[in-house]
Amino acid sequence: MLTPSDFHGVRYQVTDVGRSVKFYVELLGFKVERQQLPAFANVSLGSLHLLLSGPGASGSRPMPDGRVQEPGGWNRIVLRVTNLTDIIEDLKKSDARFRNEMEAGPGGRQIQLLDPDGNPIELFEPGRH
Repeated sequence: MLTPSDFHGVRYQVTDVGRSVKFYVELLGFKVERQQLPAFANVSLGSLHLLLSGPGASGSRPMPDGRVQEPGGWNRIVLRVTNLTDIIEDLKKSDARFRNEMEAGPGGRQIQLLDPDGNPIELFEPGRH
């Protein structure tokens, strides 16, 4: 039986690792843990390690059946925030791209922000209970 020793991180496929590092560090407050440009970088926010794999990285190579790994999709990291409305306005001033408008539900409010390659990041503000 598989017994992982720990959580390592979340991998996102990107087309320009340097550009992605700048986005996550400057707009979202991540910290650079390791960079091997242009192929790879590891950025972190608390215990979350986001592994950014660019063209040429071992984590980006095509599958044996020829399918190419690419950015995007519907799985996403979720970052807990406060004052979501203010954050959205600040991000819009920096030309950030969003996948949707802010949604509200019984658990709180959220919006999907897109990184430069279209990988989604959900910004989530828990509801007050």
